Amino acid sequence: MSLKSEGVGLKSEAVSRKSRTPRTLPLHIILIAVGALMVVPLVYAVLSGFKSTDELSRNPFGLPDHWLTGNYTGILGSGDFWRLLGNSTLIAVATTVLVVAVSALAAFSFARFAFRGREVLFTLFTMGLMFPFAVAALPLFLLLRYLDLLDNPLGVILPQAAFGLPMTIIILRAFFREIPGELEEAATLDGCSSFGFFWRVLLPMARPALGTVSVLAVVTSWNNFMLPLLVFTDNTWWTLPIGVQQFQGQYSSDYARVFAYLVLAMVPALAFYSVAERQLVGGLTAGATKG
Repeated sequence: MSLKSEGVGLKSEAVSRKSRTPRTLPLHIILIAVGALMVVPLVYAVLSGFKSTDELSRNPFGLPDHWLTGNYTGILGSGDFWRLLGNSTLIAVATTVLVVAVSALAAFSFARFAFRGREVLFTLFTMGLMFPFAVAALPLFLLLRYLDLLDNPLGVILPQAAFGLPMTIIILRAFFREIPGELEEAATLDGCSSFGFFWRVLLPMARPALGTVSVLAVVTSWNNFMLPLLVFTDNTWWTLPIGVQQFQGQYSSDYARVFAYLVLAMVPALAFYSVAERQLVGGLTAGATKG
């Protein structure tokens, strides 16, 4: 009887798999199409960087006849590229540390303390999501000029952190509210202050959420083009997005070298995302599970 029941179970499982296959097939096709839409341009750019401009014009989609590494090595041997890379890294790291530190404290207050006007104040923060940068460009420029922060990295770091606060506070507040109140009561009975509970208990438990908002802050800062262009008139503090624009203008007819520069400018962000991908997905999954 046991063998018969196992056979029936295996048969029913096989039938259920077959029934699920037609339903999931369109989803798989869509995922493959989206993946190809993202990967194909990147592969095309990488291969184009190994060609000469003449070969790129004659054979835009094929493999290079002669793999030319001079486009890549020439850029990597330039001190300007490494200076731009260092500027982008400094600004991204400083922005991330600032926005996560301030948002964590604000989200802790909104999540664990009851005070008059809490929801109104939180609503004001969330309204920042509806405030586009283009609207704030002129007032922000005048304010930074008044504070003498033009051509200063703080002129980019502080506004980027301010624009990143709303989303970060929303994510962290939702996560902090799911922490059981019994943990805070137990920590208080053990003589732990509110800040001690925040530092010793809440932050270690919120590592997935902190990792998520950190990745989002780094990627947003790395890809920011308009704010550094507005703040920096001296090329000393230019970032990689501005460097890409200037390089395209300088080598507008040398398409192969421009492709090589674009690929090298994307490599740090892609490398960081590949390392932090598990942390990002884990934080989003934890938030969805808790919700």
